[in-house]
Amino acid sequence: MGIVEDRLAELGESLLPAKAPVANYLGCKLSGDILYVSARVSQARGEVGTDLDLQQAQAAARSAMLDILAIVKEDIGDLDRIVSVEKLVGYVRSSSTFTQQPQVIDGASDLLIELFGEYGKHARTATGVAQTPYGAAVQLDMVLRIRSS
Repeated sequence: MGIVEDRLAELGESLLPAKAPVANYLGCKLSGDILYVSARVSQARGEVGTDLDLQQAQAAARSAMLDILAIVKEDIGDLDRIVSVEKLVGYVRSSSTFTQQPQVIDGASDLLIELFGEYGKHARTATGVAQTPYGAAVQLDMVLRIRSS
């Protein structure tokens, strides 16, 4: 295990095996030192503000980020190759009155900062949507800068 995975363990977290894409796309696409990571949805299903509260939605975002990191690890071999998190995009399946999408996506952002410190700080979008694939509460994708192997 590397530094990032050691930090995950200190936080009481671990990576499950990476899930294969569910359609015709790549999990990650490398262009120079930029790694584009395809979106993944949370295991939590339902509408935030109706079926899930803010804390449950934040936990869903954190869990979805762990799934994304598992995909990144499978693709690049070692999470210690991540130089910085450039951008995170989060979609929150929201009720019409729920307006705390930024706080939901903090569940993922906070984990990145816990793992990578200053290099985990990123540009971000947090948007409420009427639906996500499979009725998931949260969908995330991201852009990373990585070090050559």
